[in-house]
Parts: sequence; C-alpha cells; structure tokens
Amino acid sequence: MAHSASVSIWAFALGLCLGVSECYFSIPLKIYPGKYNFSSAADLTPARRVALTSDGNGLSLASDPSGTVNFLDMVNNLQGDSGRGYYIEMSIGTPGQKLNILVDTGSSNFAVAAAPHPFITHFFNTALSDSYLSTGRTVAVRYTQGNWEGELGVDGVSIPNGPNGTIIINIAAILSSEGFFLPGINWQGILGLAYPMLARPDSSVEPFFNSVVQQLGIPDIFSLQMCGAGLSASSTSDPAGGSLIMGGAEPSLYRGTVWYTPILEEWYYQVEVLKLEVGDQNLDLDCREYNMDKAIVDSGTTLLRLPVNVFNAVVEAITRSSLIQDFSSGFWDGTKLACWMKGETPWRFFPKLSIYLRATNTSQSFRITILPQMYIQPITDVDGTLDCFRFGVSSSANGLVIGATVMEGFYVVFDRSQRRLGFALSNCAASGSVALSEIAGPFSAADVAADCSGRTLREPLLWVISYTLMAVCGLVLVVLLLLLVLPCRRRGRSGEITDESSLVRHRIK
Repeated sequence: MAHSASVSIWAFALGLCLGVSECYFSIPLKIYPGKYNFSSAADLTPARRVALTSDGNGLSLASDPSGTVNFLDMVNNLQGDSGRGYYIEMSIGTPGQKLNILVDTGSSNFAVAAAPHPFITHFFNTALSDSYLSTGRTVAVRYTQGNWEGELGVDGVSIPNGPNGTIIINIAAILSSEGFFLPGINWQGILGLAYPMLARPDSSVEPFFNSVVQQLGIPDIFSLQMCGAGLSASSTSDPAGGSLIMGGAEPSLYRGTVWYTPILEEWYYQVEVLKLEVGDQNLDLDCREYNMDKAIVDSGTTLLRLPVNVFNAVVEAITRSSLIQDFSSGFWDGTKLACWMKGETPWRFFPKLSIYLRATNTSQSFRITILPQMYIQPITDVDGTLDCFRFGVSSSANGLVIGATVMEGFYVVFDRSQRRLGFALSNCAASGSVALSEIAGPFSAADVAADCSGRTLREPLLWVISYTLMAVCGLVLVVLLLLLVLPCRRRGRSGEITDESSLVRHRIK
C-alpha cells in the first residue's frame, strides 16, 4: 500500500512538471514574399525641427527649431510591403555595417544575421566590429515553419533616417536558421518593438526601443505608416515603403483626428475589440469571441487574422452579401486565388469590413473600416489576360491579429507612455481619389460587456506560475528520488513558438 501511494505521488509530480513545462509564447509573424508596386504623391509640409515637448496628449510637437529629433527626416524611412515585410536601414557596429531590419511590433528581440545564408546578400560580421561584445548567452527561437539560433551580444546601432545618436543595444546574432529568411526578401534582421515580456530568452534582455528611449531621452512613443494598401504584386516598380517615426507622430502623414484605444497588457500591443461588422451587418457575436486568447496589433503579420468562430462568421456574412454565388472554399482558406479578366476589378462585389475598438473613455468605442481593396488583394496576372486576387483574412488559433491588411489603412501611434494605441487615416491609404479606409466615432459601448477581454490568465503570467510550480516540482522530485532511488529527467522547451502563422509563406495552389 505504501509503495503504491509513493508511486502515485511520483506519477502526479512528474505529470505536473511535464504539464507546466508546456507553456509557450506565441509570436505571430507571417511574411509572403510577393512583389507590389506603389507611387505616392503625399504632400509634406516644409521640414521642421521637433522639440521634445508635450501637447497634453503625450505627443511631441513641431514647435522648436532647436529640437534634437527631426520627424520629417524619418518620413519614408521604410521600404517593402505587407507581403515581404517593411524594413528600415540601420548601421550596426564600429565601423558601421548597413543592414535592412524588418519592423515587427509583435516581438521584442533585435536579431540580425551574423552568418551567410543563401537568401540574403550580406550579414553582420561581428568579427569586423571593434565595439561588439558577446555576452556568452545563447538564444534560440523556433517557429512552426522555421527557427533561428545564435548568441546574445551588445553593440552600437545608429539609424541614418532616425533619431540622432548611437544607441548601445542587445543584439541576437543569428548564426543558423531554417525557414526564417525567405526568397525574395531584402532584409537581414528583425526589429522587435514590443515589450520586455516577450524578449528571449527572458525579459532581462532590454528591447531596442526601450534602449532608445532611455539613452536618447525621447518620449516613449513611436508611430507607423505602412503604404502598401491594395497594391499589385505583378509589378516590379519601386516598393511601397512607409515611415517609422520614433519619439512621436508626424502630422503630415495622417488626416483628421487620432482615435485612441487602451493597451490592455504590456507584452504584445493588446487591445480590446468590441464587435465586427461586414458591410452594415453586425456579426452579433459575444464580444469575448473577438478577444479569444488575445487581440493584438502586429506589423509583422501580413493578414487580418481572426479566431476560428469569428472567421467563419465573417466568411458567411461576406458570402451572403456578395454578388458572387458558389464561391470556391479554397479562396477563403487561402489555398486558391480568384481571377477575373484583366481590368475587371472585383471590389464592387464585396462589402467593407469594420472593427470596433474600445475608446480610452471605456463607455465609448470607435470604428476602423477597410474597403474591399484592402482585403481582396491583387497578387499576379495570368498570361496577361487575368488579374488574380487573394483573401487578406485568415483564421487563427492564437487570437485576433490586426496585421498589415488593416494597418496599411491607418497611421498607428504606439503611445507607450500613456499605454494606448492611436489610429488615424493614413495619407497613403488611397487608390487614385478613393480613400481605402475610414474611421468614425464615438459610439456608445453600452450594448457590449464591460470587459470583452475575459481577463483570463495570459501567457506571461502563466510563465511565472510555471516557474514557481516547476521549482516546487523540483523539490518534490528530489525527495522522491532519494526515497525511490529512481532517475527523474524533466523535459525542457527552448523558446518554442507555436503560432501557426509564424514565418509561413502564403501558399497558393
């Protein structure tokens, strides 16, 4: 009886240890190496220096010619598009080595190629930098369809079209990878702009923008304009590009009012979605469905990704309201393209999509809307006779992700100082004279729950609980080892990221 009880305790403790070790971060990042064309005629006001002063809303103002940050120097400092990612040029090390770095608000590591790879033209050679210092720590990130491994180091970084000065930052030097660098890309690293909680291997690795704010003294705000909305992949014209403004917001890049929604938790940029509409039709789901697991804003994700139930409801509503009958299911799940005769654009067949976000006045909401040109996306032509399109929305097992499909319609302000995200109409979200996005509000939020996020335990908190339980497990297992003289081996997981969208090419069959 006593032996049976001890074995049961052993099995329970071992199961608990293995169970808690299953916690993981899910960092969505989905890049499709397509090609798009773009031309912009955005009118910019004359260059002006920006002082580090506040307008009462936490934004820097263009008011002082002696300021140290010139926002207009940062305009058009991004290249790329939603398919291949938006990237910024940086100079790393001493002497400086120039690399293009992918801008990703859904992760927190600054990681660069530090070894040759067949899909990149150059890499950061740590041996050629007099200022590079290895910390001796290893770092590894695994995705469903790829991974990279390397070492952590420290070095200086400057941004030719960014804030003045050199910043000493943590760098993950990528020494080996699989499925991370893809054919057709023009970037050699990734700039994670999220919070320390997502940094690998742990939150002690200070993210890039935290270092910029601390060392240069700029406001803890950045803003992002991505100018690839509704652009064709069939052209080899100049890439769309965009702007990453560090320290505030540049008024010449947006129109109208900036509408703010609270950042619920500081890991991803997590927000609260209250409802979705297809055309004028409310999906009429419980608002917790929209925030199942989490709802985040992520520049590194190509599509608008929706929880499965929400995705199915959106497809059903589009199908009901569309003029197209018997539409192939392969179009909705991303395995097939829809093609029309060249010049016959399909956007008139599809409705607008709207997302309602809770306002900083929590009893109110505002609505961001994208036109069909944003989510029925041109990909290529066939033999010069057909124009083909893909569906810019996909299902997700890891929460709702407002990716580039939506972000390209808006100028997005990441106001970390006041824990809020701002949306305004982007000046480059237009096709000819047609604006491709809309924003409206305020609306009453009285018809939705006071808390749509569900306030369930999030993964960072689960990590803390896991470590605590694992420590308890360790003590229990040591005791059992002494009592039973049996080996106890505990399985570990090294930073595995299991989001199905991670660095997966958009497959077209």
